[in-house]
Amino acid sequence: MKDLRVPPGPGLPEGLVIPDSELVERFSRSPGPGGQSVNTTDSRVELSWDPAASSALDERQLARLLARSSGPLVVVSHEQRSQHRNRVAARERLADRIRELLAPPPPTRR
Repeated sequence: MKDLRVPPGPGLPEGLVIPDSELVERFSRSPGPGGQSVNTTDSRVELSWDPAASSALDERQLARLLARSSGPLVVVSHEQRSQHRNRVAARERLADRIRELLAPPPPTRR
């Protein structure tokens, strides 16, 4: 597909672009409903990204991400019948997860 674009947000004022070459997609049969082609279509998508081997993050972002996660980030999508829709959904989930992990901690309450 294309590079993964993470929109700007807390901890990411400029947003983030993860090269497509750093993303690993695997496909398998979806366990959910699918109709006539349910047993022949590999529509389940597993998308993984290893932030430790990435060139997209600076040192501060990498340290924050590695402190909050352990190892590669893996996202699975199998809700849709179409492999393409599941690929798009998995990329959106991964972008949301990265934004969540890179957001600064909330201020302490007194």
